[in-house]
Amino acid sequence: MSHAVLGGSTSAPFNAWRATLCAACASLIGIGFARFAYTALLPAIIGNHWFAPATAAYLGAANLGGYLAGALGARVLARHVPNVTTLRTMMLLAVVAFFACALPVSFLWFFLWRFASGFSGGVLMVTAAPSVLAHITPSRRGIVSGAIFAGLGLGIAATGTLVPLLLRQGLAQAWIGLGVVSLVLTAVAWRGWPDGTPAAAASTTVQARRRPASPLALRSLYIEYALNAVALVPHMIFLVDYVARGLGKGLDAGANYWVLYGLGAIAGPIFVGHLADRIGFARALRTAYVVQFCAVLLPVLGLGMPALIVSSMVMGAFTAGIVPLVLGRVNELLAHHPASQKAAWSTATTSFATLQAGAAYGLSFLFAATSGNYSLLFIVGGVAMVIGLGVNLVAARRERA
Repeated sequence: MSHAVLGGSTSAPFNAWRATLCAACASLIGIGFARFAYTALLPAIIGNHWFAPATAAYLGAANLGGYLAGALGARVLARHVPNVTTLRTMMLLAVVAFFACALPVSFLWFFLWRFASGFSGGVLMVTAAPSVLAHITPSRRGIVSGAIFAGLGLGIAATGTLVPLLLRQGLAQAWIGLGVVSLVLTAVAWRGWPDGTPAAAASTTVQARRRPASPLALRSLYIEYALNAVALVPHMIFLVDYVARGLGKGLDAGANYWVLYGLGAIAGPIFVGHLADRIGFARALRTAYVVQFCAVLLPVLGLGMPALIVSSMVMGAFTAGIVPLVLGRVNELLAHHPASQKAAWSTATTSFATLQAGAAYGLSFLFAATSGNYSLLFIVGGVAMVIGLGVNLVAARRERA
């Protein structure tokens, strides 16, 4: 697709698809690898006696804490550091963190580098996609944002394929391998970031020209996105364990379902982005809430393995796919105020990260307190999604009134 279709003229030559590739590389490194690879590496970290199980769990949480700090700190960096410099620096920070984690010097060393990788991911999530989408005409932002966040899904899928291959060479070598791959991706993205003031940022949709967004619409979107994070946690954390131990299928079967989850995460952003371009981000979001409600409850209904396959792929699709939908909705609501879009996206990302971390700890506690009741975890996810849909519908009705 040509540059003329995707964006207008800018202050410097702009290649839309090269910029999209750059942002996809950023989401692959900062979120796909930096967060989800640890899940696949965790058994080896414990098995090789790098850290005790409880300590290793805290190290996993360090990435989530860093991600939240990065989402909050992105706004501060934007005021003091050029955008392209921030993007390049954060990708390099993630690369260095992979190499540093190959050396289990101490708990503090490992914690700081896991935190740093999470921080880079939070900054990249807030900064990378908006930097590209500001140069894209509104009618194509759905499919472009979907392509960007397909990188996140690719990282999830790689945790079930690439990481086991790297672990055959050893645990330290697996960390180094992730660092090498991330360094190559950083080099690919180094010179492709857009710079200057985008002409597309000034364009607005017809609906946005009629009426600017109200604070109610934005606040409800933040709440919906945070509740969606809760709905994603049961599959994100417990899917493999549910298949392996809850259903008694074993670790190999659990890994296979994680690969299905990752395949859904690759295809999901592109599919929902295309849907949003056709029906609008508001309607696409509402559709996403309904579909996720059904998918998160499928394991509870006892419909067998085919239903679990569907559930795994759909929830994987929205683990990555909900991100471009919410980002696109933020841009729609603030079409008259492009300068406010990045701040609003930072707030949305922060709300998502906060409830995701809280839900991860809360559901882990609930799981232990109920002696391993998997069904209750999926029910909590379904309830969160119903509440999110309710918030959406109530806010829409008040807007119309």
